[in-house]
Amino acid sequence: MNWETVIGLETHVELATKSKIFCACTTAFGGAPNTHCCPVCTGMPGALPVLNGKVVEYAVRAALALGCTVTRYSRFDRKNYFYPDLPKAYQISQLYLPIGRDGTVEVGGRTVGIHELHMEEDAGKMVHIGGGEGRIAGATHSLVDYNRAGTPLTELVTEPDLRTPEEARLFMQKLRQIYLALGISDCSMEEGSLRCDGNVSLRRRGTTAFGTKTELKNMNSFKNLHDGLAYEICRQAEVLEEGGVIYQETCHWDPSAKRTIVMRVKETADDYRLFPEPDLAPYDLTDEFIEGVRAKLPELPDQKAARFAADFGLTSYDARHLVEHRATADFFDECMALANAEADGGKFAKPLANLIINDVAAWLNAHEGGALADTPLTAARALSLVKLLASDAISSKQAKEVFSAIMDEDADPEAIVEACGMKQVSDTGAIEAVVDEVIAANPDEVARYRDGNTKVIGFFVGQCMKAMRGQGNP
Repeated sequence: MNWETVIGLETHVELATKSKIFCACTTAFGGAPNTHCCPVCTGMPGALPVLNGKVVEYAVRAALALGCTVTRYSRFDRKNYFYPDLPKAYQISQLYLPIGRDGTVEVGGRTVGIHELHMEEDAGKMVHIGGGEGRIAGATHSLVDYNRAGTPLTELVTEPDLRTPEEARLFMQKLRQIYLALGISDCSMEEGSLRCDGNVSLRRRGTTAFGTKTELKNMNSFKNLHDGLAYEICRQAEVLEEGGVIYQETCHWDPSAKRTIVMRVKETADDYRLFPEPDLAPYDLTDEFIEGVRAKLPELPDQKAARFAADFGLTSYDARHLVEHRATADFFDECMALANAEADGGKFAKPLANLIINDVAAWLNAHEGGALADTPLTAARALSLVKLLASDAISSKQAKEVFSAIMDEDADPEAIVEACGMKQVSDTGAIEAVVDEVIAANPDEVARYRDGNTKVIGFFVGQCMKAMRGQGNP
């Protein structure tokens, strides 16, 4: 309670161009090791880079969506370091003139500043053999695959505006939504196309000077980011409370041991001997180019959520959850287009939102990697299902059964209800006749109710449902 946490993030997002940033090699994930590379991305002497124009367009698209000021005159810089993942012993990046600066992202009521957004090339992938869980610690030897080397990245650096691990997690999820909406990355954390470094420090509450930060490197899941930051906050607080000193270090989060491990003392910019990249000319972006990119920007998640709330009367909670995934947001739009073609179609907005947020989202989570567009659930079937529920033709429990049947059997909701004899009975006269029979057959339970035990109502409802084979409207 004595300490305030200060968190900044550095996110690396691989761009979904067909070829690499400085050569014509494919960016396709996978492939046999060292088959998606050439003299340029393996740093052969005399091989010269050529800038991929599509990378610039995608980077400008990201900068504009994040509210950044786009740098008209820009260039690349050479970041020198020796490590096997880039055989030329340097990385082409942007330090002095990044493509975008000074943007913002709204997360949970907090405005998070974007310090800069710049382009750079990704490094190759190290594969550690031996030891535990494929990590360098305890490995007997390491292999390197250069297929990923030269894949285009945008690196986004936030201001130190985040205060909790949960805010950091929400920021990353929001950023992923934006990039997916822009269509410039698949943001697959499993395949490494979205990665994050977390910088965290503590300072006494009420003070403004920053404490010494540590960096958690290459967090590859939202949970790891949250848990790693939470651990590091507690560790630093304990050290400071005991009068110790925090050192500027780069750490690795071990999710199995649930602790951070020091990798190295943090380098400074001077250690990289940065200077303008001599093999690439500076470039100018015209107003026409920038405005042309801006004109192609799609509706972003926050804009879409606001439209769902305004046009369809959804709560901010429902609207926010619908836009968490591009597929569910687009599917809701498609469903409402069908509903609005009918009179009073807006009354189905809430039921459709419930279906998508609960049943559809749960199905997608259970079938990880499955695409909604490849399932038997069409907008017409979704609308038909919520109509059956709204008209009391089926119960909410039966609606879930029908949804499962649609996904498993590729059939229309009405056909499923008919085939399974699910049609719910809502006729008052028919139900009252069953109620009378159940009351007459259970005099002891009737007596208990009349003596004040109102809980037996549940028994009576159950007996009525049993008598009507589950088809009575509860």
